[in-house]
This record gives sequence, C-alpha cells and structure tokens, in this order.
Amino acid sequence: MTEPFGARLRHAMDERGPLCVGIDPHASLLAEWGLNDDVAGLERFSRTVVEAMADRVAVLKPQSAFFERFGSRGIAVLEKSVEEARAAGALVVMDAKRGDIGSTMAAYAESFLSKDSPLFSDALTVSPYLGYGSLSPAVVLARQSGAGLFVLALTSNPEGGEVQHAVRADGRTVGATMLAHLAAENEGEEPLGSFGAVVGATLGDLSTYDLSINGPLLAPGIGAQGATPADLPRVFGAAVRNVVPNVSRGVLRHGPDVVALREAASRFADEIVSAVSGA
Repeated sequence: MTEPFGARLRHAMDERGPLCVGIDPHASLLAEWGLNDDVAGLERFSRTVVEAMADRVAVLKPQSAFFERFGSRGIAVLEKSVEEARAAGALVVMDAKRGDIGSTMAAYAESFLSKDSPLFSDALTVSPYLGYGSLSPAVVLARQSGAGLFVLALTSNPEGGEVQHAVRADGRTVGATMLAHLAAENEGEEPLGSFGAVVGATLGDLSTYDLSINGPLLAPGIGAQGATPADLPRVFGAAVRNVVPNVSRGVLRHGPDVVALREAASRFADEIVSAVSGA
C-alpha cells in the first residue's frame, strides 16, 4: 500500500527542505530563456527545470494551463515532466485548480489522482467554490491512491477576498470554513495529513484564522509577488513548520543555466529553513 501523501511530504520536507518550485512555462519566461513559444521551447524549458530541481527539492508544481495551451503535444510534455520528476524523487503537485460536481469532478480526479493515469500526481490543487462537498470524488480517490489535495482557501490574489473573506450565516468566513473542513479530513493522521490548503504568503497577519489543520499549507507569493522567507513565521505562526513555500519566477528567471537554477533554489531553501527553524 502506498504511503499517504502527507507522510511522504513530511519526509521530503525534512530531508530536502520545504521548498516547492513551480514549473510555469509562460511565454515571457520562454522568451527570457531564449526559447520559442512553441512545443519545442516548452519541452526544453520543462526538461531543464526537472533536470535542475527534481533530485533536490521536495516538491515541483507544474502549472497545467501552460502545457494545455499547446494541445495534445503540450499534454504529452506535461506527462513526461511528471514522470521524470517523480522518478528523480520530487513530489509533484499538479496545479490545475479543478472544481466541478458529480461525474465531472470524478473525471477530473481520475485524470490526476488515478494511478493508471499518465498524469498521476502526488497531489492536485482544487477549487471548493461549488461547495466543499463537491470535492468528494477527489477526496475519495486521493485516499485510495495515497495522493493528496491542496484546496484553495486563502489565496494570494486580491480578488479572492470577495469570496474567501465573505461571512457566512454562522459568523465564519468562507475561507475559515474550508480550513475547518480540511482539519476534519486530517484528524488523527500522522505525521501529517494529506489534505492541505492554499494560503498566500502575501496576506500578512492571519492570526484570526485557525491554520492548524494537521495538513500542509501551500504558500504562493514568495519572490516575485513580494513575500520573503522571513515573512513566513509572521504570516503562519505556529503552523509554519507545515508550510510549503512556493517559488516560481524567483527561481526560474535564472534559467536556462542548470547551475544557476540550482543555486537560486538553494538560496531560497536555505532562507526558508533559517526562517522556519528560528520561529
């Protein structure tokens, strides 16, 4: 039986540090690397990031949309990237932000969380804004396959607040409700639950939210969006040890040189470990 994602993530974070590096081959980055905005450029970019990172960082997070825009050939590159990253020891979080109901949600889950799928990933980002219960097919399949989920809860984009900070009839915000659902999913799991939240590192003081969900907190916003590793203890408080800080452009802009990419990732990883250990 496959060890649950939360346990595998805890081990990877302890051994490699908690850094998550995005694989975001958008057109401007391809141009910065001197690559064409086509499938060949996409493949060169993705293979370089995997080569540079997969044997040393805890998590790689490909953004599915940047592969999907090239159609079936782009998806083929994504499949190969996932396979090679996992073979080199990195955990893969597929950033696809899927969210729907019933059989459609089940199909999305099968695409990324079924072990028979060529896109099988260690975890998947999902949107709960058709109601948390709509994620049930993904929750069930993730448990069966030993995978995990990262649920959008308190995201770093300014527009997210109009939904996530909205107050329900019971007095709780929508974001707090999502965190409570995840805490229930992870209850009793050791050393870490497999159902995490996406919580932006740029959000400042979150002390009014209970982030102790016994699961990982995927934290975008480090680097280009303005947050720094030193901000993590202030934002996440006692939950900081379970934070998986995500850096994309802050590392990727150093490509296509593999050594430069590794050095950039190492700097971020060291800063994150220092900030977390000093908290």
